[in-house]
Amino acid sequence: MAPLPSPQRTIFILSFLAVIAMAVPAFANDPILHNEYALKLLEQGEYEKGLDQLQRAVSLSPYDLTLRKNLAEAYTYVGMRQMEQKLYDAAADSFDHALELFPDAPRYAVLRGIALHAAKRYEGAIYELERARSLGEASPELYYHLGSAYYDSDNLPLALEMWEKALELDPSRSAIRELVDKTRRELTVETRMDKGYSSRFSLSYDSELKSLPADKILDALETAYNRVGVDLGYFPEARVQVLLYTRKDFKELTASPDWSGGLYDGKIRVPVGGATELTPLLRNVLAHEYTHVVVYEMTRGNCPTWLNEGLAELEGRKEFNQPMADLGRVARHGGFLSFPLLEQPFSTLSGRQVALAYQQSYGLVNFMVARYGWQKIQEILRLLGTGKSVQDAIGSALVDYGIDYSGVVKEWQGDMAKEYGEQGHRSPE
Repeated sequence: MAPLPSPQRTIFILSFLAVIAMAVPAFANDPILHNEYALKLLEQGEYEKGLDQLQRAVSLSPYDLTLRKNLAEAYTYVGMRQMEQKLYDAAADSFDHALELFPDAPRYAVLRGIALHAAKRYEGAIYELERARSLGEASPELYYHLGSAYYDSDNLPLALEMWEKALELDPSRSAIRELVDKTRRELTVETRMDKGYSSRFSLSYDSELKSLPADKILDALETAYNRVGVDLGYFPEARVQVLLYTRKDFKELTASPDWSGGLYDGKIRVPVGGATELTPLLRNVLAHEYTHVVVYEMTRGNCPTWLNEGLAELEGRKEFNQPMADLGRVARHGGFLSFPLLEQPFSTLSGRQVALAYQQSYGLVNFMVARYGWQKIQEILRLLGTGKSVQDAIGSALVDYGIDYSGVVKEWQGDMAKEYGEQGHRSPE
């Protein structure tokens, strides 16, 4: 049993508690102290804690402009960090809090517009950026982001107008000039395109391709939306734009390699040649390219090419399954491409390597789905979306299996050797 405290110690403790009892209310009711403490926290990078202190300060003195300005800037710091973490909706909310404090400050409207655009909330982005414009903002950055929001909402004429205004203010912006040139070429083609719509897709197709049944193409896209969404556990909210081109126009507009059967660059672009009906191969391409939409949104663009293309191949092959001759050959005789190589864009590969790259990607992803299930694939994609490397994402998702990235590749290569009847020479993982 602990000894009882002495009378002197008891008096000291009670005196100490009395001092604390007087000090805490004084601090709690002093907005200046909250503000000073918040500034120290912000200097140390403790943005969320600093934000909390400034919220208390403003609640105590709601009309103090200095406190309101500091709070707005704290919301901005938090929003910028959320943007870096690709938490775009959260960032938009943070910038909105700053905007509520200073509704006439165009800077906060611009930042909220940029965040909403990154979150694919195009109408909201345009509203905020146009609001900033009406408040007097007229910088190249504003016009660049406003043009991008119009472009992604399928309003090419206004996108072009905004980007041209940006160039008038700063002619040195070569990236914007490239966008202007690209959009002018696209407008030349798209002005003669017909349109079709479904609940999730907008379809544009060249007038030369009128024999293609637009309603059936939209039905195929809606089917892909549901099937891929179930597999990957994700359903994009923004309407997806799909453009069908003649091969000539596709080549000129995208500068894609000859082997490309389609492209996703924020919009699905597909060359259909002289097709007059919705063939299984065209269904394959539509499902393939739509899968890229889902993977991009889930991973926020942080996905190795082999995983991205492997998933797209897997979904596309549910519509039309093409031969795997190149994969069978290397499984029997050796010559696998290394997966670190396949993490990079396939446009860097030689023409002879491309077919094998797609088949290896499909083969590994198909193996992973069969071995570990779709839930693990979803987890890998979500982890990639937080910025993790493919090594860390696979290792974390498959920790219960006691296997890592290189281990998965080795298991798959062994499975391929068994399937094709010979033990091939394995490449580095």
